[in-house]
Amino acid sequence: MLKKLSFINQLENLVQHPHNHTYLLAVSGGADSMVLASLFRDLQSDSQHFPFRIQVAHINYKLRGEDSDLDQKTVQEFCEKNHIKFHLYEVSEKDKKPENSIQLWARELRYNFFKEIQEKENLEFLVTAHHLNDQLETFIINLSKASGINGLSGIPSHDNQILRPLLSFSKQEIYKFAEENSIAFREDLSNKKSDYLRNKIRNEIVPQLLETNTHFLENFRRSIVYLNQTKDFVQQQILAIEKSITVSEAHHTIVSKEKLNHESDFVKFEILKKYGFNREEEIPKIFTAENNSTFFSKAYQLIVNRDELIFLDRNQDEQTISEILLINDFDPSEANVNIDLKAFTGGQSKDFEWYIDPSKIKFPLILRKHQEGDEFYPTGFSGKKKVSKFFRDEKLSVVARQQIWLLSDGSHSVLGIIPFRQDRRFSADTAEASVRLFSFNQ
Repeated sequence: MLKKLSFINQLENLVQHPHNHTYLLAVSGGADSMVLASLFRDLQSDSQHFPFRIQVAHINYKLRGEDSDLDQKTVQEFCEKNHIKFHLYEVSEKDKKPENSIQLWARELRYNFFKEIQEKENLEFLVTAHHLNDQLETFIINLSKASGINGLSGIPSHDNQILRPLLSFSKQEIYKFAEENSIAFREDLSNKKSDYLRNKIRNEIVPQLLETNTHFLENFRRSIVYLNQTKDFVQQQILAIEKSITVSEAHHTIVSKEKLNHESDFVKFEILKKYGFNREEEIPKIFTAENNSTFFSKAYQLIVNRDELIFLDRNQDEQTISEILLINDFDPSEANVNIDLKAFTGGQSKDFEWYIDPSKIKFPLILRKHQEGDEFYPTGFSGKKKVSKFFRDEKLSVVARQQIWLLSDGSHSVLGIIPFRQDRRFSADTAEASVRLFSFNQ
């Protein structure tokens, strides 16, 4: 049953020491959100135990004419009476309403508004008035989508700095609390229409379910607890599996393709989903793809490398420097220029010492990454070779190739592949008046 003490207990389960935090309450004017606001007001007034700061945000979508304005008035008057800072967003012509997906549009609009207030007012938590009936409706919607245990676990009570302390209380309990405490609220009559899926479930399906068992909602409440406990246990097991088959490197992550392939489709999906590969039809293709095949998600590049799956962070990769200036020009009257390239060997442990004849190249001298069509005349070989062919002959993985630097001049000629081979066309006959490049792992 919803009481002030039971509410405090729920809040303390969500966040330690509630009085040490600040809150933005999303209040629509309905019974659930007005009860939420009243409970927080009472807790705030009890300064001995809850001296925290609260503010209220309200959206007037202008979708229901005078009713929308009366909702706003109810919330605003509550805030004025109780000296609570009130934030209002009134939808205007500049907010283009879509012909369809009004609910998605409204959700995006309000959460953007809430985030803006939180940042401006330095409010730590957003608090919404979702309750047990909302939880049941969401469960049914997710059940119809085959969303798995994550979907069936329902709306989280604490997620990304959003708190839902009424989630364990039924709509009936909330109405009873409002009546007992003379809390003013507004009924949204549009919720009586079954024109949206959620409304249809709320008005037609849920009442029939509740008629089947007088303890239906209480049993559902306990089932959600069990499902969340099961989900937590499963996630712990998946993390253990992932840890046992994953190696994290500085610039990429390697997952054993062979070991992951022995796991269930569910485990494969849960692990690959973390890298953005969340389309079920794509997963079998990853495990049957040829070597060096590449897949892309929004945030990651996946490379199939024999028995490994290599994940590269695309955001990090885009920020990587692809060209570095070594020498802008060379003055023959000066002594030799010596450059240690140990930091650019791409993790290779090979030692090398090259001498470049300045008269044979066009400055500046630069380091850059491989480009399509690059070729050079490697020392120790006759003729020329494409850089891509050299990589294959050296049996370098796709990831290793991306870490290799080429020495190049102003005409884009490849002077060498660090730390493997120098181009013999540009080497100096003597060490005098040359550019010396070296790397020694001593």
